[in-house]
Amino acid sequence: MKVVILYDLDPVWDRQEITDTRKSNKVLLESLRKEGFETYLEELNNPDLGRILKKYDPDDTLIFNLCETLPGVRCGERLIVEFIEKMGFAYTGNKPQVIGLSYDKQLVKKILGSLGIKVPYGAVLSPEEAYSWKLFPAIVKPAHDHCSLTITEKSVVFNVESLKEQIIVVNNEMKQPALVEDFIDGREFHVSVWNNNPPEMLPPAEMDFSAFVEAKERLCTYDSKYIPGSEHYEKIRTLVPAPLDQRQLMQLQKTVIKAWKGFGCLDYARFDVRLRDNEFYLLDINPNNDISIDTSFALAAETAGYSYNQTVKRIVMMAAERHPALKIQFAESL
Repeated sequence: MKVVILYDLDPVWDRQEITDTRKSNKVLLESLRKEGFETYLEELNNPDLGRILKKYDPDDTLIFNLCETLPGVRCGERLIVEFIEKMGFAYTGNKPQVIGLSYDKQLVKKILGSLGIKVPYGAVLSPEEAYSWKLFPAIVKPAHDHCSLTITEKSVVFNVESLKEQIIVVNNEMKQPALVEDFIDGREFHVSVWNNNPPEMLPPAEMDFSAFVEAKERLCTYDSKYIPGSEHYEKIRTLVPAPLDQRQLMQLQKTVIKAWKGFGCLDYARFDVRLRDNEFYLLDINPNNDISIDTSFALAAETAGYSYNQTVKRIVMMAAERHPALKIQFAESL
């Protein structure tokens, strides 16, 4: 039985991002090896995924899928999982349809609404349609992407002219439509859910914006996630567990578990939620979210009593349940 950690790395990334990516995946490699798994690390740095997978036998190999992109192919995350399935491998994380759906923000909002989950009011608007929008402050984001791409303080707008300008930014930089939403100016939580049958909410993490005064500053920007030394990266604190009372915890759990089940999530996912006027609004669903050792997911698992080694082992075991032969081997090894 083998576990292959598959991660993507685009050669166009800057040197620090490449170094950090390789470092975090080596930590995962060592963690699984310490738990007794025969583990290999594979870097996907071009669209030819077949050259990697053909080295392994799906009968005795499980793929730990950490890929967020297929280098050089737009919106390639779903294609990677489809190819892994086509090759007959069991793998960690979510199905292609769940991953693909998560990129259609407007459809996600529609489905969440049908489940009775509160979401920010929003619409996909062209620059010419900006004048029809009346709800401010608003936030402008790509309609078909994750990772807070293009999200800066300028993404929060307070008038029609700024709204139009930001829609143009998204259209030009991302080559896709812009989603305009009511900006929920409130506390933000990253809520991790894992396990199958039944799913389990890990202790919520709060993104603490107390260092910022203006509404437009109180958000998770691209810099806050990926640019060490930037103001948002340094000043947004992560509080785990989030300071919530029992009623709020129960309400939050009800919301994210309903979303998990409604979307058919597997193994693990993160839900971005904001609290305004004592009501939770679900902003985004992140299947196959980042699980590096310093992320809110890993911190939440640690708060729940799992070391990082135990956390990643448990994810492997979840995926093994979907592979009859590996399931037997895992059970015999315990």
